[in-house]
Parts: sequence; C-alpha cells; structure tokens
Amino acid sequence: MTLPRRFLPSIASLRALEALDRLGSATAAAAELSQTQSAVSRQLKTLEDQLGVGLVVRQGRGIYLTPEAADYADKIRGALQQIAQASLKLTTDPAGGSLSLAILPTFGMRWLVPRLAEFARLYPEVTINLSTRLKPFNFVTEPFDAAIHFGKHDWLGTEALRLRTERVVAVATPEFLAAHAPIERAADLMRLPLLQIETRPGAWPAWFEAQGVTGAKVSGTIYDQFSTITQAALHGLGVALLPDYLAEQDLATGRFRSAWGDKTLISGAYYLVWPVQNARDPALCKFRDWLAGQAEDEDLLPR
Repeated sequence: MTLPRRFLPSIASLRALEALDRLGSATAAAAELSQTQSAVSRQLKTLEDQLGVGLVVRQGRGIYLTPEAADYADKIRGALQQIAQASLKLTTDPAGGSLSLAILPTFGMRWLVPRLAEFARLYPEVTINLSTRLKPFNFVTEPFDAAIHFGKHDWLGTEALRLRTERVVAVATPEFLAAHAPIERAADLMRLPLLQIETRPGAWPAWFEAQGVTGAKVSGTIYDQFSTITQAALHGLGVALLPDYLAEQDLATGRFRSAWGDKTLISGAYYLVWPVQNARDPALCKFRDWLAGQAEDEDLLPR
C-alpha cells in the first residue's frame, strides 16, 4: 500500500524534530545538526504544514514540543536509527555486509576478540564493528545488530545462542589473606571487604549459598567492570569473586590465591542475542553459525 506523501515527511524535518525532543532546545539541536536555529525552525514549520498538526509551542525565543509531538518523536527515533544503520551496513561493505555487535568489555576482550582472527580468515567479506555495553538496551534505538549479554535469556524481542555458563572463584592476594588469617570456613569471608560487581548484585550471596552459608550479609566496594575489580583485588583492597577465565592466570603466577573453595557454578550464562527481525541477516547468520562452534556449552539451539 502506498501512503499519501503527507505521511512521509522529509528526513531533514524528522531529524530536526527528534533532535529537539532529545536535546531540549533549538540551539542544541541546531549545533548537533550543523545548522542554524532558523533552519531548524523552518524544518519544523514545514513538518507542521505537511502533517496539518501543531508540533511546537513558541515561548519567547524558545520552542518546545507539544506532548503529542514528543510522543511522535519517540516513535520515529527508532525508524531513523534503522535507516542510518542500514545505510552504514550498505556503504561499509555492500558485498559481504557488516555486523555491529555490543559486547561486555571484559568478556569481549578476553574471550571473543582472541577468536575473531579465525572468523576474519573464514569470512573476510564481513566487517565486525565492536562497541561496549554493560547492560541490556533497546535494539530499536541503539545501532546494534546483536549483543553479547550475561544473565538469563529474558531479553524481550530477541532470540539467543548460549555461549558458556560461568564458574567463579573467590580470590585475593596472598598478602591480604595472610593479614586477615585465619580463614577456616566460608562464613569467615563475611568479616572481610568483599569487592562487588554492579551488574551482578546477587553474586556474593549466591556464592555463599553454594558454600552452605545462608542469609549472608555482604559489604564492600562496588565496581562497574571486572577489569577494575581485578586491579582492586591485586592492590589488596579485598576479596574479588571473579570468573575462572579471568582469575586463572593470576592464580597460576601466584598473584592471587583462592580465599575459599574451588570454582563454583553460578546462575546465568553468556549469550549472543539478536532481534527477531534480524534473524535472517546474512552477516549475522555467518557470525552466529561460526560462534556456535566456539561455544563451550551443550544444547546450543536458539531459544
């Protein structure tokens, strides 16, 4: 079905509307779009005339979106992002395509990136673009085709491939442990500073539960990434609960010692996730099929 032209406004007018909604002022919108304020105002007036609906309220020298226009801007934001993303993919590598992938910084650098040389050798026509994200996001408004995520397969509107489960180990420096001896049972760790990761607030209580300690009270500094929590532990600031693949080298060299116990399986896993509507994207299909061969778990079917 062909829509009337009045319902297909120009990209320039829609960008002006979206920028004004997001930035809150015509001055900021004009600066981002590399235009004058009068040009932004003209584009909004053109959009109003085309749609036959008032979109802005002019107060003194300022202009503001009406509530209805703000809702409209929120809806078109995703469409503009999809257009930009499709254009980027076409121009980056029109033959083989590209994949914009959001990764967890530490897992991405330590587990994924060392494996990408093989993918590049097998599929030189596909370009992989990497950016870091710590938490789930809305694929409609973010410029990504897929993401690597830790948790459960509960990201709405997506399919997923499980990459690996996680085992963690409680570690600290030998000097720190000697200064806080004796540690004769897991519960003794509760009197020590326990370094925590922001994205996994339940990690320490779950670890204590696995050691048979119920109702554990956890206190200590909170960090946003495993790279910083590792450095904090290496500088003697407390006990860190680290994935085994991150701790193994420092354990082998003696920089870390196990504070208590062995590797402990925790709830959650690493997943490759992608929007349902992207499932047939050629670049994604190649990457997903290759990554399935790198995964360390069984039962790899998307779910």
